[in-house]
Amino acid sequence: MASENKPKSSNGSNINKKRKHRFLPQNKPVKKGSYPLHPGVEGFFITCEGGRERQASHEAINVIDSFYEELVHGRASGIKNGQLPDKPSNKKTKFTYSDSSSSDDDDDNNGNNDDGDQKDKEEDKDKPRTHKDGDANHESPIDANSDPHKQEVDKVENKEHAKCHGSQGVEGEEPPAKKQLKTDASKCGNVISNKMEEKSVDKLIEEELAELGDRSKRRFSNLDSGCNGVVFVQMRKRDGDPGTKDIVQHMMTSVASTRKHTSRFMLRVLPVEVTCYASEEEITRAIKPLISQYFPVETQTANKFAVLYEARANTGIDKMKIINAVAKSVPAPHKVDLNNPDKNIVVQIVKTVCLMGVVEKYKELSKYNLRQLTSAKP
Repeated sequence: MASENKPKSSNGSNINKKRKHRFLPQNKPVKKGSYPLHPGVEGFFITCEGGRERQASHEAINVIDSFYEELVHGRASGIKNGQLPDKPSNKKTKFTYSDSSSSDDDDDNNGNNDDGDQKDKEEDKDKPRTHKDGDANHESPIDANSDPHKQEVDKVENKEHAKCHGSQGVEGEEPPAKKQLKTDASKCGNVISNKMEEKSVDKLIEEELAELGDRSKRRFSNLDSGCNGVVFVQMRKRDGDPGTKDIVQHMMTSVASTRKHTSRFMLRVLPVEVTCYASEEEITRAIKPLISQYFPVETQTANKFAVLYEARANTGIDKMKIINAVAKSVPAPHKVDLNNPDKNIVVQIVKTVCLMGVVEKYKELSKYNLRQLTSAKP
């Protein structure tokens, strides 16, 4: 019996093979490839603490989307962004269904009118009860055996009969304004019901889910930068949408004015309007439309500018060559001023991709660092 329980040599060899098979590299689950950062995209360059890239990317999409909606609605309503109201609109609200006031009033009225009500009831008992016939001046006493509910039913029937035949002399008829409101409401209800019939709720939900599931239709999506502490959020700009510079500028000014914590993992947020490969020739060619937009040749006011250069995971590129190439691409009326520039040209190199954009009030807004903006004393 003991020999039967022992595993055979053939089974032992199979077990060893299975154990060795567990450590083979092809047995590991294959990870799905992420969407890498590539030239030709527009979005936001965000820094965070190392190891917090996943949390920072999700947080960045939510924060940027909220400021984007705020900026769009503020433009539509004509409100100046980044400013707080001078006086808060605190209005006093009066509740009509206050239990305390109504109970006190009722108690006072009951206390004052108890004696009068009792006298009126005693006088009514002595008077004979009468009802009006066809003649307005003739009154006759009511029979004791008559049903009081019958008269109410007759009144209701008379009102319904008058409404059907269009008689205006019967009491309880609705005014024409009320009738018009009812007809307008019925028309609106019919229009809404027709629209809902054309597109049911299920179809609308399916379309919205399909739009959220399709990555190409999202306005903001995350791209893998490949560097620790760096997150890139891509923006697919549609017609009428504000640019990345406007969104980031509105974010920083509003945070600086309110001192409200809006993020937990995000540090710096910079707009990216042009992306290309990290080479001197590609950078000088790709930055031309950006320079023509913010530094035009024919202008009455010359702007002072500075170049902000940072490189990550790329040691094969010369820093001064890139800075000189960007500075030479700016036309003559505008000058370089490193101490007090009006605009800063951002050049961020991440591996083999160069990200470029333009920011304003860089030093005044704590170098676009959200944590420093909220922690600094007003």
